[in-house]
Amino acid sequence: MSMSSYEVVRRAIHFEGPDRLPVRFPSLGLNDTHSVATNAVGTGDHAQRETYDEWGCLWVRSEVANMGQVRGHPLEDWSAEVTYRWPEPDDPDYYASMEERFAGSETKYITTGIFMLLFERMHSLRGMTNVLTELHTDPGRMAYLADRIVDFDLRVIEQIGARFPGRIHGFTFTDDWGSETATLVSPRMWCSFFQPRYARLFEAAHAQGWDVWMHSCGKVNAIIEPLIEIGLDVINLQQPRALGIHEIGARFRGRICFESLCDIQATLPFEGREDIEKEAGLLLREWATPEGGFVLSDYGDGEAIGVPLWKKEAMLAAFQAYDPYRQ
Repeated sequence: MSMSSYEVVRRAIHFEGPDRLPVRFPSLGLNDTHSVATNAVGTGDHAQRETYDEWGCLWVRSEVANMGQVRGHPLEDWSAEVTYRWPEPDDPDYYASMEERFAGSETKYITTGIFMLLFERMHSLRGMTNVLTELHTDPGRMAYLADRIVDFDLRVIEQIGARFPGRIHGFTFTDDWGSETATLVSPRMWCSFFQPRYARLFEAAHAQGWDVWMHSCGKVNAIIEPLIEIGLDVINLQQPRALGIHEIGARFRGRICFESLCDIQATLPFEGREDIEKEAGLLLREWATPEGGFVLSDYGDGEAIGVPLWKKEAMLAAFQAYDPYRQ
């Protein structure tokens, strides 16, 4: 008898021998996970050129429907903090529709999460230049901002855990930390300022019985080790070529579960079927172990990055053909 979606994902994360490759590919109708989100606005309606999220950040988009970028930072002028209305993590409306979102989750691995957990929320509120500068020139202000965000996140984790005890399996979040060549702050600063704050959040999620899943774009090689130290279970890396497929596998294979796919900047937009197939096989050889450690995931905004559906189909077929777990 084949394993349930929940069991396949759980075993892959914990290196306990899934019977096939776990897949998160909703654009092709395949998904072993099921998201139960809060009522957070997030990036808003991608079809609209401008939207505001629940933190008061303005998202602006091109003519192509996509996630967009923050172009309005409510705390760019720090004097606005005096009257700024922080979102309320105990507001019942924030969780009101979550029960309905469990529909269809039977046998699946259920996730919840917080979009822009810490660093991304800091610079969406204050602006990237201000944050990177003030981590050096005004660390007290940055500590205040970071701790207000962490306190919000901790309370959301507590609220979700109390409302749905034992029903959620994983906690997902995003924080992009890499440029094309390095982390956006020095590894030393990351470990002194950010690692302890992430540790608090990971501990809170683990206390609920949840695995912790992190998405981070760019060359984040320098912070994977400290993330493993504080208990990160799954890391979503969408630019494996920028990271170095062999380097990441040599250093971290078997120590953390990778959620990944063919490179969304170098491979999927520009290469053909043969190269996509080769990279799929290489990733599984270098990053997966015989016991687990790999989840295949999709990149949602295919049109925005110039990836037609046939390339996603080719990639999915290649990963399934090279599946190291299938019995």
